[in-house]
Amino acid sequence: MRADLAEYLEDLARYRMPFGKYQYRYLDELPLEYLQWFVNKGGGFPPGRLGELMAFVCSIKTDGAELIFGPLKQSRPQRKKPTGRRHGPF
Repeated sequence: MRADLAEYLEDLARYRMPFGKYQYRYLDELPLEYLQWFVNKGGGFPPGRLGELMAFVCSIKTDGAELIFGPLKQSRPQRKKPTGRRHGPF
């Protein structure tokens, strides 16, 4: 079990959503409502490792154990926040 958890977390550190509204977001950053949509209306999670990881994230978030994702977020490069300034002549 512990090895499985480590493997899931290792994969979550690099997997991003490949499609849809939240494309390019890390899977652990997907909103719970979006994950639940797959279960309730979307016909289930996608096949393969992506679906397994999405189901894992959904389960963790449903159980309120999101703190487990803390080390993943800390290990990633920080995103640049938009400054609101526009570049160029316009």
